[in-house]
Amino acid sequence: MCGRLTQVWRYPVKSMLGEQLRSATVDSRGVAGDRRLAVLDHDTGRVGSAKRPRRWSALLGVRATGDAPDRVRLTLPDGTVHAHPDAGLDAALSRLLGRPVTLTGTVPADALLDRADPDAVLAEGLDADVPVTGNPLGGAAPAGSLVDFAPLHLVTTASLDALDLPREALPRYRPNLVVETDVRSFVENDWVGRELLIGPEVVLRVLAPTPRCAVPTLAHGALPREPQALRRPARRNRVVPLPGLAAQPCVGAYAVVVQGGRVSVGDRVEPI
Repeated sequence: MCGRLTQVWRYPVKSMLGEQLRSATVDSRGVAGDRRLAVLDHDTGRVGSAKRPRRWSALLGVRATGDAPDRVRLTLPDGTVHAHPDAGLDAALSRLLGRPVTLTGTVPADALLDRADPDAVLAEGLDADVPVTGNPLGGAAPAGSLVDFAPLHLVTTASLDALDLPREALPRYRPNLVVETDVRSFVENDWVGRELLIGPEVVLRVLAPTPRCAVPTLAHGALPREPQALRRPARRNRVVPLPGLAAQPCVGAYAVVVQGGRVSVGDRVEPI
């Protein structure tokens, strides 16, 4: 199956809204400038992530743009704009989140983020105090990475179609690369273990389907809450993402970079 690259995204700050690009450089850490900064909780030492929505969902009301870790601009829900670094930024984020935090590009090597159990979220609601687990960062990424698991996340329009969700829902799944296809299935599942050529030079190796948490159901800026963004994957694409894990609702796929270079909207995408 071949496709075309139709969207390129980067998220300079973990769990904040990001920005669409026409092209980007891709290397072993993923899209240049992607997830180079994160909010660190002073009290717990954990990385702020909307995977625990009861505590961190407000992060998805902040838009981060620019080439992290420098020249990043944060637009808060009230419209105020802060540059990074900025002496007043930590205080503004702490007020927004209701707890003392620091925006940083360096977190402790053993830092964890909290992930709420997605089935409990579906059963009890986004605001419920549901069980959480502490997950390490970047298990398949270079040391010091702030990504959840792997440097790149792909989502196809085929998966959105299979979920009967509009294309406007794509940002809910926080992809780096969106691939347009002419089929209607969870084709990313079939890419696991294969390599993809994107444009003339970038080669990715697909590692695993992407397990979904509560994040797609949350409000993303102007996008309202949408519980079907998790309920439908739970019904239609519950698969085992990695050996040793239970079956989970999945949308998209994680990948590592075999050969870096530039990617641009319109590039051909094909398994090799």
